[in-house]
Amino acid sequence: MGVTTIDLDEDALAKALRFSGGATKKEVVNEALREYAERHERAARRARHFQAAQEWDYEGWQLLHEAEKRRDG
Repeated sequence: MGVTTIDLDEDALAKALRFSGGATKKEVVNEALREYAERHERAARRARHFQAAQEWDYEGWQLLHEAEKRRDG
C-alpha cells in the first residue's frame, strides 16, 4: 500500500467518521473507496445482465422445454 497525500472534504470526512463508530481516517477512506468500487462493479454487472436479457426469448425457451419433456417423457 502506498502513501498518498490528498486534500479531503473535511465535512464529509467528519460525517463519515461519525458513522464509522470510531474508525480512523485511513479506515474510513479505504472503506469508502471499497464501497465505491463495489457499487460500480454491481452497476456494471446489472448493465451486462440487462443487455443479455434483451436477447432472451422466453416463448422460444418454453417451446423447446416442452419438446424436450415430450421427448424424454
